Amino acid sequence: MNVAIVLNNILPAQTYGGTERVIWGLAKALSTMGHKVSLICGKGSRVPFAQVIERDPSLPLERQIPADADVVHFQEDAPDNFQKPYIITCHGNRIALAERQRSMSVYVSRNHAERHGCSAFVHNGLDWSAYPSPAELPPMRSRRGFHFLGKAAWRAKNVKGAINVALKASDETIRLRVLGGDRLCLKMGFRLTLSPRIRFHGMVTDTEKARIILNSRGLIFPIRWHEPFGLAVTESLYLGAPVFATPYGSMPELITPEVGFMCADSNAMAAHIRECGGDYSPSVCHEYAATLFSAEAMARNYLKLYEQAANGLPLNTMMTPPEADPMARLPWQ
Repeated sequence: MNVAIVLNNILPAQTYGGTERVIWGLAKALSTMGHKVSLICGKGSRVPFAQVIERDPSLPLERQIPADADVVHFQEDAPDNFQKPYIITCHGNRIALAERQRSMSVYVSRNHAERHGCSAFVHNGLDWSAYPSPAELPPMRSRRGFHFLGKAAWRAKNVKGAINVALKASDETIRLRVLGGDRLCLKMGFRLTLSPRIRFHGMVTDTEKARIILNSRGLIFPIRWHEPFGLAVTESLYLGAPVFATPYGSMPELITPEVGFMCADSNAMAAHIRECGGDYSPSVCHEYAATLFSAEAMARNYLKLYEQAANGLPLNTMMTPPEADPMARLPWQ
Protein backbone atom coordinates (compact mmCIF):
# COMPACT_ATOMS: atom_id res chain seq x y z
CA MET A 1 0.00 0.00 0.00
CA ASN A 2 1.16 3.56 -0.75
CA VAL A 3 0.53 5.81 2.26
CA ALA A 4 0.99 9.58 2.33
CA ILE A 5 1.25 11.08 5.83
CA VAL A 6 0.64 14.83 6.19
CA LEU A 7 1.84 16.96 9.10
CA ASN A 8 3.23 20.45 9.64
CA ASN A 9 6.06 19.37 11.94
CA ILE A 10 9.72 18.73 11.21
CA LEU A 11 10.96 15.14 11.44
CA PRO A 12 12.70 13.82 13.42
CA ALA A 13 11.51 15.57 16.58
CA GLN A 14 13.60 18.63 17.42
CA THR A 15 12.98 18.43 21.19
CA TYR A 16 10.44 16.19 22.93
CA GLY A 17 7.86 16.22 20.11
CA GLY A 18 5.32 13.57 21.08
CA THR A 19 3.34 13.67 17.82
CA GLU A 20 6.53 13.70 15.76
CA ARG A 21 7.83 10.62 17.57
CA VAL A 22 4.57 8.76 16.96
CA ILE A 23 4.57 9.60 13.24
CA TRP A 24 8.26 8.72 12.92
CA GLY A 25 7.57 5.31 14.46
CA LEU A 26 4.50 4.75 12.29
CA ALA A 27 6.30 5.63 9.06
CA LYS A 28 9.29 3.46 9.96
CA ALA A 29 7.11 0.47 10.88
CA LEU A 30 5.05 0.76 7.69
CA SER A 31 8.22 0.97 5.61
CA THR A 32 9.70 -2.09 7.37
CA MET A 33 6.49 -3.99 6.58
CA GLY A 34 7.02 -3.29 2.88
CA HIS A 35 4.65 -0.37 2.34
CA LYS A 36 5.63 2.79 0.49
CA VAL A 37 5.49 5.87 2.73
CA SER A 38 5.57 9.52 1.71
CA LEU A 39 5.82 12.24 4.34
CA ILE A 40 4.52 15.71 3.50
CA CYS A 41 6.07 17.58 6.41
CA GLY A 42 8.03 20.61 7.59
CA LYS A 43 11.01 22.07 5.78
CA GLY A 44 14.29 20.57 6.95
CA SER A 45 12.88 17.10 7.65
CA ARG A 46 15.21 14.12 7.17
CA VAL A 47 13.69 10.63 7.14
CA PRO A 48 15.87 7.85 5.68
CA PHE A 49 13.12 5.23 5.30
CA ALA A 50 10.47 7.32 3.53
CA GLN A 51 10.05 9.81 0.71
CA VAL A 52 10.12 13.32 2.17
CA ILE A 53 8.16 16.10 0.49
CA GLU A 54 8.84 19.44 2.17
CA ARG A 55 5.51 21.13 2.65
CA ASP A 56 5.12 24.37 0.70
CA PRO A 57 2.53 26.67 2.32
CA SER A 58 2.21 28.67 -0.92
CA LEU A 59 0.79 25.67 -2.81
CA PRO A 60 -2.53 23.86 -2.37
CA LEU A 61 -1.95 20.75 -0.27
CA GLU A 62 -3.65 18.52 -2.85
CA ARG A 63 -0.92 19.35 -5.37
CA GLN A 64 1.82 18.18 -2.97
CA ILE A 65 0.45 14.68 -2.36
CA PRO A 66 1.87 11.92 -4.61
CA ALA A 67 -0.54 10.85 -7.33
CA ASP A 68 -0.01 7.15 -6.55
CA ALA A 69 -1.00 7.42 -2.88
CA ASP A 70 -3.68 4.87 -1.98
CA VAL A 71 -4.64 6.70 1.21
CA VAL A 72 -3.69 9.99 2.84
CA HIS A 73 -3.22 10.15 6.61
CA PHE A 74 -3.76 13.67 7.95
CA GLN A 75 -2.74 14.90 11.41
CA GLU A 76 -5.04 17.90 10.91
CA ASP A 77 -8.27 18.77 9.09
CA ALA A 78 -8.40 17.54 5.51
CA PRO A 79 -8.95 20.18 2.80
CA ASP A 80 -12.57 20.74 1.81
CA ASN A 81 -13.81 18.38 -0.92
CA PHE A 82 -10.62 16.31 -0.76
CA GLN A 83 -11.01 13.51 -3.32
CA LYS A 84 -8.49 10.82 -2.36
CA PRO A 85 -9.27 8.27 0.37
CA TYR A 86 -8.08 9.66 3.69
CA ILE A 87 -8.18 9.37 7.46
CA ILE A 88 -7.56 12.02 10.11
CA THR A 89 -5.86 11.33 13.44
CA CYS A 90 -7.11 13.68 16.14
CA HIS A 91 -4.30 14.08 18.68
CA GLY A 92 -5.85 16.64 21.04
CA ASN A 93 -9.07 17.54 22.83
CA ARG A 94 -9.93 20.72 20.97
CA ILE A 95 -10.58 19.37 17.48
CA ALA A 96 -13.91 20.26 15.84
CA LEU A 97 -14.40 18.56 12.48
CA ALA A 98 -17.00 18.84 9.76
CA GLU A 99 -19.38 15.86 9.66
CA ARG A 100 -17.77 14.13 6.66
CA GLN A 101 -14.29 14.53 8.12
CA ARG A 102 -15.57 13.32 11.48
CA SER A 103 -16.71 10.09 9.85
CA MET A 104 -13.08 9.51 8.80
CA SER A 105 -11.49 10.52 12.09
CA VAL A 106 -9.51 8.24 14.38
CA TYR A 107 -8.56 8.96 17.98
CA VAL A 108 -5.65 7.85 20.13
CA SER A 109 -7.62 5.93 22.79
CA ARG A 110 -11.09 4.46 23.24
CA ASN A 111 -11.94 7.12 25.83
CA HIS A 112 -10.72 9.85 23.48
CA ALA A 113 -12.96 8.56 20.69
CA GLU A 114 -16.03 8.14 22.88
CA ARG A 115 -15.72 11.64 24.31
CA HIS A 116 -15.78 12.95 20.74
CA GLY A 117 -18.82 10.86 19.86
CA CYS A 118 -16.91 8.35 17.72
CA SER A 119 -15.61 4.78 17.93
CA ALA A 120 -12.43 4.50 15.80
CA PHE A 121 -9.17 4.66 17.74
CA VAL A 122 -5.57 3.47 17.56
CA HIS A 123 -3.31 3.59 20.59
CA ASN A 124 -0.08 5.49 20.00
CA GLY A 125 3.09 3.46 19.63
CA LEU A 126 6.78 4.32 19.66
CA ASP A 127 9.91 3.03 17.93
CA TRP A 128 11.40 1.20 20.90
CA SER A 129 14.67 0.56 19.05
CA ALA A 130 15.61 4.15 19.92
CA TYR A 131 15.40 3.35 23.67
CA PRO A 132 17.76 1.45 25.99
CA SER A 133 17.64 -2.34 25.76
CA PRO A 134 15.88 -4.54 28.36
CA ALA A 135 19.28 -5.71 29.60
CA GLU A 136 19.84 -2.20 31.00
CA LEU A 137 16.77 -2.25 33.29
CA PRO A 138 17.90 -1.76 36.92
CA PRO A 139 15.94 -3.76 39.55
CA MET A 140 13.42 -1.89 41.70
CA ARG A 141 15.60 -2.18 44.83
CA SER A 142 18.34 -0.08 43.22
CA ARG A 143 16.03 2.71 42.05
CA ARG A 144 15.67 5.95 44.02
CA GLY A 145 12.96 8.62 44.02
CA PHE A 146 10.21 9.17 41.45
CA HIS A 147 9.73 11.24 38.33
CA PHE A 148 7.14 13.46 36.65
CA LEU A 149 7.19 13.78 32.86
CA GLY A 150 5.13 16.39 31.02
CA LYS A 151 4.51 20.10 30.48
CA ALA A 152 4.70 21.17 34.11
CA ALA A 153 3.54 24.69 33.26
CA TRP A 154 0.14 23.32 32.24
CA ARG A 155 -2.06 23.08 35.33
CA ALA A 156 -4.06 20.14 33.98
CA LYS A 157 -0.85 18.07 34.25
CA ASN A 158 -0.89 18.78 38.01
CA VAL A 159 2.81 18.87 38.83
CA LYS A 160 1.84 20.34 42.23
CA GLY A 161 -0.13 17.18 42.94
CA ALA A 162 2.82 15.02 41.91
CA ILE A 163 5.11 16.99 44.24
CA ASN A 164 2.65 16.60 47.10
CA VAL A 165 2.43 12.82 46.61
CA ALA A 166 6.20 12.44 46.36
CA LEU A 167 6.81 14.37 49.57
CA LYS A 168 4.26 12.19 51.40
CA ALA A 169 5.39 8.91 49.90
CA SER A 170 9.17 9.02 50.31
CA ASP A 171 11.83 10.15 52.78
CA GLU A 172 14.69 10.04 50.28
CA THR A 173 16.97 13.00 49.66
CA ILE A 174 15.57 13.57 46.17
CA ARG A 175 11.93 12.53 46.14
CA LEU A 176 10.80 13.72 42.69
CA ARG A 177 12.57 14.66 39.48
CA VAL A 178 10.47 16.90 37.25
CA LEU A 179 11.17 16.45 33.53
CA GLY A 180 9.56 19.21 31.49
CA GLY A 181 9.37 22.04 34.01
CA ASP A 182 11.29 24.59 36.07
CA ARG A 183 11.28 25.47 39.77
CA LEU A 184 9.74 28.89 39.05
CA CYS A 185 6.83 29.05 36.60
CA LEU A 186 4.99 32.21 35.54
CA LYS A 187 3.49 30.99 32.26
CA MET A 188 0.11 29.75 33.52
CA GLY A 189 -0.10 31.22 37.02
CA PHE A 190 2.60 31.68 39.63
CA ARG A 191 4.25 28.52 40.96
CA LEU A 192 7.44 28.38 43.01
CA THR A 193 8.64 25.11 44.50
CA LEU A 194 10.92 25.67 47.48
CA SER A 195 11.57 22.10 48.61
CA PRO A 196 15.16 20.99 47.87
CA ARG A 197 13.84 17.40 47.66
CA ILE A 198 12.22 18.24 44.31
CA ARG A 199 14.68 18.55 41.45
CA PHE A 200 13.69 20.30 38.21
CA HIS A 201 15.44 19.29 35.00
CA GLY A 202 13.54 21.40 32.42
CA MET A 203 13.54 20.03 28.88
CA VAL A 204 15.89 17.07 28.74
CA THR A 205 17.61 15.14 25.97
CA ASP A 206 16.52 11.60 25.13
CA THR A 207 19.63 10.24 26.84
CA GLU A 208 19.08 12.19 30.06
CA LYS A 209 15.38 11.32 30.13
CA ALA A 210 16.10 7.62 29.77
CA ARG A 211 18.83 7.75 32.43
CA ILE A 212 16.48 9.36 34.97
CA ILE A 213 13.53 7.04 34.29
CA LEU A 214 15.74 3.95 34.41
CA ASN A 215 16.66 4.93 37.97
CA SER A 216 13.15 5.98 39.05
CA ARG A 217 10.79 4.00 41.24
CA GLY A 218 7.84 5.24 39.20
CA LEU A 219 6.03 7.97 37.30
CA ILE A 220 3.71 10.09 39.46
CA PHE A 221 1.11 11.38 37.01
CA PRO A 222 -1.97 12.87 38.76
CA ILE A 223 -3.47 14.55 35.68
CA ARG A 224 -6.64 16.62 36.10
CA TRP A 225 -8.01 16.36 32.58
CA HIS A 226 -8.98 13.66 30.11
CA GLU A 227 -5.54 12.79 28.70
CA PRO A 228 -6.07 11.62 25.09
CA PHE A 229 -3.22 9.10 25.35
CA GLY A 230 -0.11 9.72 27.48
CA LEU A 231 3.28 8.91 25.97
CA ALA A 232 4.83 9.70 29.36
CA VAL A 233 3.05 6.59 30.66
CA THR A 234 4.22 4.17 27.96
CA GLU A 235 7.78 5.54 27.92
CA SER A 236 8.04 5.14 31.69
CA LEU A 237 6.66 1.61 31.59
CA TYR A 238 9.04 0.62 28.80
CA LEU A 239 11.95 1.76 30.97
CA GLY A 240 10.69 -0.34 33.86
CA ALA A 241 8.98 2.35 35.96
CA PRO A 242 5.41 1.71 37.20
CA VAL A 243 2.84 4.50 36.90
CA PHE A 244 0.78 6.12 39.67
CA ALA A 245 -1.97 8.20 38.07
CA THR A 246 -5.50 9.52 38.30
CA PRO A 247 -8.17 7.39 36.52
CA TYR A 248 -8.96 9.97 33.83
CA GLY A 249 -8.99 9.89 30.05
CA SER A 250 -6.97 7.04 28.60
CA MET A 251 -5.30 6.05 31.88
CA PRO A 252 -7.55 3.00 32.57
CA GLU A 253 -6.68 1.71 29.08
CA LEU A 254 -2.93 2.04 29.66
CA ILE A 255 -2.48 1.07 33.32
CA THR A 256 -3.26 -2.35 34.77
CA PRO A 257 -2.75 -3.41 38.41
CA GLU A 258 0.43 -5.23 37.37
CA VAL A 259 2.08 -2.03 36.15
CA GLY A 260 0.57 0.75 38.25
CA PHE A 261 -2.13 2.22 40.45
CA MET A 262 -4.88 4.81 39.93
CA CYS A 263 -6.80 7.06 42.31
CA ALA A 264 -7.70 10.74 42.66
CA ASP A 265 -6.63 11.16 46.30
CA SER A 266 -3.09 12.24 47.19
CA ASN A 267 -3.10 10.48 50.56
CA ALA A 268 -4.30 7.19 49.08
CA MET A 269 -1.77 7.38 46.26
CA ALA A 270 1.08 8.15 48.65
CA ALA A 271 0.01 5.32 50.98
CA HIS A 272 -0.06 2.84 48.10
CA ILE A 273 3.42 3.89 46.99
CA ARG A 274 4.81 3.53 50.53
CA GLU A 275 3.23 0.12 51.02
CA CYS A 276 3.35 -1.44 47.56
CA GLY A 277 5.68 0.67 45.40
CA GLY A 278 8.55 -1.77 45.74
CA ASP A 279 6.45 -4.76 44.63
CA TYR A 280 6.30 -3.78 40.95
CA SER A 281 8.55 -5.59 38.49
CA PRO A 282 10.52 -3.47 36.01
CA SER A 283 10.62 -6.40 33.56
CA VAL A 284 6.81 -6.82 33.70
CA CYS A 285 6.33 -3.09 33.08
CA HIS A 286 8.80 -3.23 30.21
CA GLU A 287 7.30 -6.26 28.47
CA TYR A 288 3.80 -4.86 28.81
CA ALA A 289 4.71 -1.58 27.07
CA ALA A 290 7.00 -3.23 24.52
CA THR A 291 4.21 -5.54 23.38
CA LEU A 292 1.13 -3.30 23.40
CA PHE A 293 2.49 0.15 22.59
CA SER A 294 5.09 -0.43 19.90
CA ALA A 295 5.17 1.33 16.55
CA GLU A 296 4.61 -2.06 14.88
CA ALA A 297 1.38 -2.69 16.83
CA MET A 298 0.19 0.82 15.97
CA ALA A 299 1.02 0.36 12.27
CA ARG A 300 -0.92 -2.91 12.04
CA ASN A 301 -4.00 -1.20 13.46
CA TYR A 302 -3.68 1.79 11.15
CA LEU A 303 -3.39 -0.52 8.14
CA LYS A 304 -6.88 -1.88 8.90
CA LEU A 305 -8.25 1.66 8.84
CA TYR A 306 -6.33 2.52 5.66
CA GLU A 307 -8.00 -0.46 3.96
CA GLN A 308 -11.44 0.74 5.10
CA ALA A 309 -10.80 4.22 3.78
CA ALA A 310 -9.36 2.93 0.49
CA ASN A 311 -12.52 0.86 0.03
CA GLY A 312 -14.73 3.91 0.58
CA LEU A 313 -15.96 2.84 4.03
CA PRO A 314 -16.36 5.31 6.93
CA LEU A 315 -14.41 4.73 10.13
CA ASN A 316 -17.27 6.01 12.30
CA THR A 317 -20.90 5.27 11.45
CA MET A 318 -22.84 5.76 14.74
CA MET A 319 -21.63 9.24 15.68
CA THR A 320 -23.03 11.20 18.63
CA PRO A 321 -22.38 14.82 19.71
CA PRO A 322 -18.97 15.35 21.35
CA GLU A 323 -18.99 16.04 25.09
CA ALA A 324 -19.57 19.66 26.01
CA ASP A 325 -16.22 20.52 27.65
CA PRO A 326 -13.38 18.05 27.06
CA MET A 327 -10.96 20.45 28.79
CA ALA A 328 -12.82 20.59 32.12
CA ARG A 329 -10.64 20.34 35.24
CA LEU A 330 -11.21 17.04 37.04
CA PRO A 331 -11.22 16.32 40.81
CA TRP A 332 -8.04 15.84 42.85
CA GLN A 333 -7.61 16.03 46.60
